[in-house]
Amino acid sequence: MNCNERKGLAIGRHAVVGVLAALVAAGCAQKGGTADGAAPAPAPAPTAAPAPAAAPAANPNAGKVGPGMNAQGQVVDPKKVEAGWGQKVKGLNDWEGEITGRPVAGSKFSKLQIGMGLREALDAAGPPTDQGAYVSGKAFIPFYFGSGGTRYEAAYKGHGRLIFAQGSRFSSSYYLVWIIHSANDTGYR
Repeated sequence: MNCNERKGLAIGRHAVVGVLAALVAAGCAQKGGTADGAAPAPAPAPTAAPAPAAAPAANPNAGKVGPGMNAQGQVVDPKKVEAGWGQKVKGLNDWEGEITGRPVAGSKFSKLQIGMGLREALDAAGPPTDQGAYVSGKAFIPFYFGSGGTRYEAAYKGHGRLIFAQGSRFSSSYYLVWIIHSANDTGYR
């Protein structure tokens, strides 16, 4: 190794040490401290009052007709309905869900609540015409262990559909998260 190569290595080592020192100082600054361990300086007093809170965001779908729905809010094709076009509700045990469409007269779904367990909801609504499970996009998120990785769908002829979400990645429990009211439902998925 000649003299010029050794100088290049020395300069390279100094650059690496400088970068590491800068990272440590930046980490200390983010934690609220300083590189030498001294206490952080007090924050300056605010000079103006904070701005008032913004009004809640309006429903972006207001006044629009959702897929598989008509202008009166009725579901005409339950296979084409998409999430986000119904009424958002908070149900049992803080489960959040959605109710889409207008209930059919004498609906089997009148006793149901978002957050009900699968067995409880099916006992209240009766046996479905068709049923089955499917994997949602959440199942493919690495290290995601929350609810909704798989879904279970129950279709009722002339009434609509019930959609249940899995409680968590390794759970065998399903909870009602979406009620789709539709007099036009064929009962088959």
